[in-house]
Amino acid sequence: MFKKIGSLQQLVYARPIAYREGRSEWMNAVEVKCGNLAFHSQLDKCLDLSDLSYKGLNLSFLSKPGLIGRNPFDTAGAEAQRSIMCGFFFTCGLESICSPHVLDGKEYPMHGRMRTTPAEHVSTDVIEGEDGIKVVITGEMREAELFGENMVLRRKIESTLGDDSIVITDEVENQSYRKEPLMLMYHCNMGYPFLDDGSELVLPSEKVRGREEFSEKHLDKWNVMEAPVDNAEEYVYIHELAADSNGNTGCLFINRKYDVALLIEFNKNQLPYFNQWKSLASGDYVMGLEPANAMAYNRAYHKENGLLRYLEPFEKSTYSLKFTVIEGKEKIEEKKAQLESLM
Repeated sequence: MFKKIGSLQQLVYARPIAYREGRSEWMNAVEVKCGNLAFHSQLDKCLDLSDLSYKGLNLSFLSKPGLIGRNPFDTAGAEAQRSIMCGFFFTCGLESICSPHVLDGKEYPMHGRMRTTPAEHVSTDVIEGEDGIKVVITGEMREAELFGENMVLRRKIESTLGDDSIVITDEVENQSYRKEPLMLMYHCNMGYPFLDDGSELVLPSEKVRGREEFSEKHLDKWNVMEAPVDNAEEYVYIHELAADSNGNTGCLFINRKYDVALLIEFNKNQLPYFNQWKSLASGDYVMGLEPANAMAYNRAYHKENGLLRYLEPFEKSTYSLKFTVIEGKEKIEEKKAQLESLM
């Protein structure tokens, strides 16, 4: 390979950048190209990926506000919808997920505070090892309050040249001297043109229900995407997934026009729930795929129903996600069959 290139940056690089205009001005990120994949990791927003493309094909959804930095004036209450840009994935938690609410006199913003938490101790590198040439990004995010919680999320993002995959490994530690609730959801967002009329979601779903009555009435179409509809309501589904003997499971989102699919793999022992967000609304046309350790309800609901999960003082918990782009009918059908065989 090195005989055919001048600089390795023809094929793979990780470049620190800062944006210079609009609502994203001075937000820091790492711009990554790794073979067929291109993405940005937002250093000021939990190292989350604001976009993902494969051979120039956009896979991710960016909401109407566009690329946006950390603005304290629009992260509280319903105003949070002005700061949720979605992107390829954003991190929900660590104290709460889903709708904003007040519980025991304390305010919990929509999808939690972690999504707007900047990274510290950031390291970015392109390394050569036994398993190939790899981009590695690491950093640490802290959610803490005087006389309150002290939760640390340590994240590693890896992408190996030639694999067409991205691996996210997270370690959450409770550094306070009391047990703390931990709610964690990975909000992965499929967008046009990868997402389009006829796109298909494959899940080893043993049981599915709608979060609200409206969603419950449309259970027959949770796995397909229709054309956009002006001002359509959103659907939210909660799935119970089958897994292999080690707890490994996943989902596959397929666009047959391009013969491209995205596989998301995770472990049900770490992330026992799978929430699905489907919006056909024109301009808000998106499919959210959401492995989580909680259902698509906020902290108040989980507390009321005795469903909150806790970390003991200085206890650590590890989570891993792998995103892989698959191209070609035969490969896609093979992976679809593997997922369906789990049921």
